[in-house]
Amino acid sequence: MAPRPAREISVPISPSRIAAFDVLLRVEKESAYAAELLHSDKVTMLDARDRNLAMQIVMGALRWQSRLDSELSRFLSGKNEIHKLDAEVRIALRMATYQLRHLDRVPANAAVNDSVQLVKRAGKTSASPLVNAVLRKLTKAPPEAAPPFDSPQALADSLSHPLWLVERWARDFGLEKTRRICEANQSQPATSLRMPADPTQIAAAEAALRDAGIELSPGVLMTNARRVISGDITSAAEFREMRVGIQDEASQLVAALVGRGKRILDCCAAPGGKTQAIASRNPQAHIVAAELHPQRARIMRDLVTAKNVEIVAADIATLKVDQPFDRVLADVPCSGTGTLARNPEIKWRLKPEDFADLQRRQVAILSAALDRAASGARVIYSTCSLERDEDEKVVEEILSASKDIRIVPVKDVLRELKQNHELAWQDLDSITSSPFLRTLPGVHPCDGFFAAVLEKVSVSA
Repeated sequence: MAPRPAREISVPISPSRIAAFDVLLRVEKESAYAAELLHSDKVTMLDARDRNLAMQIVMGALRWQSRLDSELSRFLSGKNEIHKLDAEVRIALRMATYQLRHLDRVPANAAVNDSVQLVKRAGKTSASPLVNAVLRKLTKAPPEAAPPFDSPQALADSLSHPLWLVERWARDFGLEKTRRICEANQSQPATSLRMPADPTQIAAAEAALRDAGIELSPGVLMTNARRVISGDITSAAEFREMRVGIQDEASQLVAALVGRGKRILDCCAAPGGKTQAIASRNPQAHIVAAELHPQRARIMRDLVTAKNVEIVAADIATLKVDQPFDRVLADVPCSGTGTLARNPEIKWRLKPEDFADLQRRQVAILSAALDRAASGARVIYSTCSLERDEDEKVVEEILSASKDIRIVPVKDVLRELKQNHELAWQDLDSITSSPFLRTLPGVHPCDGFFAAVLEKVSVSA
């Protein structure tokens, strides 16, 4: 009687790697955003250790994608070149390579074996010998040597960014600042908290967070901000009940530039962090928060707790208003190149030709915002982009088409915030670019933001 063939033993895969693989596959195939998927139930239900590893793998594989592909290319050729492989195989290889090259406490065998099993789990069993062979070779090979940071090409190669993007930044900010931007994009950004505007409420919130095991430090940019040093802020009641919120300090600064008014319009309001910050500083104002997408507007209604905010699902270009506003924020949709540490997939999706369409939409939104502003009103135009096409050039186009708009030097507004003990940052010159606000990751302790303060000096006939 012929012997039966040996049955393959199914080896359990780490829950953290299953979650990371599924997130990365959706990022690749559906153009989803990793930060959103990492806050889904599938990840948050994991225990703390597995959740942290899943997040490390996802963000690391995306941040270092081109460098990981370069490492793998030494062992792949012909029809098996990295970009010719099925997405499931490519992701499994990148995940293991990231763990082998960047995580000291992960056993090599665990990273390799789980990636092989993930390929089988995804229905790509025929590729499992390739994955196993490539990764076994990688474990024995030394890492690629990083070239000195003496050119855009070297920065792009070593710090895993598209060359065309690094060349733009080197042109606009110089090579040294570009190096610092790229390095910041490859690291985990600080978790900053938006605290209540009332000092007594801040003290109460801090005490409650300390009791929940959250260690805090003072804000670096904003006086009322706090930074999380340790502890799981998402499990704290102060966060879950929305008395504090996670918001980058530069984003908080943009909201502070809006100042104080009686009628305030937030043109592109979702997800609502700036809306909530504006409302906290203006408890007596009537605030209209407009959001183009109904689904995002519905989510905002759960996240923005201020009673003086009216959330509407509407296109700002067609929004009907009874009377104009004395403060307007146009924080427009943009490329997001100032947030690549948080959203690393952006750098692999973005194309140089995308900026023309972004600029066209941004000009249209800012123009509509100005149309809804009263005479003497201030309109804040902002992006989380480092690109002049989306920043200075948008403002220049608006100014060239209108004679009733003037630029208010942002340094004047920053001085007022310092006098009111709202701005903690001392070196105002470093965060201004002529009349505009400009923060750069790595150069400043926050995301990259641009803001212009415009004033409507008269109502056009």
